[in-house]
Amino acid sequence: MSSYPKIAEALLRHHEGLSLKPYHCTAGKQTIGFGRNLDDKGITADEAAYLLHNDIVECEVDLMSFGYWQHLNDNQKAGLIDLRFCVGANGFRSFRRMKAALGRGDYQQAASEVLDSKFATQTGNRAQDIADLLTLEEGAHA
Repeated sequence: MSSYPKIAEALLRHHEGLSLKPYHCTAGKQTIGFGRNLDDKGITADEAAYLLHNDIVECEVDLMSFGYWQHLNDNQKAGLIDLRFCVGANGFRSFRRMKAALGRGDYQQAASEVLDSKFATQTGNRAQDIADLLTLEEGAHA
């Protein structure tokens, strides 16, 4: 078996360096990772799916820190993952009244709090979908 792929990878890692956030390379192209040219190449659908999977896991791990998480059904968990993904960790924590309603098991009120938010005015149907999931029975599908 040929060893050039491993040698090439080591060489590219050395020359390109690793950047976990986008930057502009010397040619002015938006770049990330080990020199991935986002302007000209972008990412593949498989790479996007991989990133999405990792983001969902990150959201779930964060949401598991809330005591009410274990009492939610799959529809409710999916809705909260969508919300957390969209607004980020700090943004999610700003939904104090929604989180309080979830803690009480008042899913209708939690849904109302999502709809009565700046998030809802900015996202429209997305907020409605999340609110619907918060009130959807286990086993039912949106």
